[in-house]
Amino acid sequence: MKSHIKTNTNSIFKCCSIIAIASMLTLTSASSFAQPYTDNQSITTSESAKIKQTSIVYLNNSSLEQLVTLKGIGHKKAQAIISYREQIGAFKSVTELTEIKGIGNKVLSDNKSRLQI
Repeated sequence: MKSHIKTNTNSIFKCCSIIAIASMLTLTSASSFAQPYTDNQSITTSESAKIKQTSIVYLNNSSLEQLVTLKGIGHKKAQAIISYREQIGAFKSVTELTEIKGIGNKVLSDNKSRLQI
């Protein structure tokens, strides 16, 4: 009887060992396929952000997403710019932007190089 129990215990131990080894091999092989992090990825994201910050924004036809790329302009002010265009009409000059509540000379000067009619 003892030899039968010993045989069953050894079989169970072997089975568990095989399962554990197979699991470890699966995990290590899966992690070897993972793409390593490189600095090139952060540069690409950084360059993308920089392009957005330097691209021209046309006050008379830019979307909300384009307007929020301006320094000091969030969603509310971008929506106010769009509402101004709809109610008053097209901007005649970039300085007319300061007529919108919450947009002053600081925002205008921070973005003047990027703004066009």
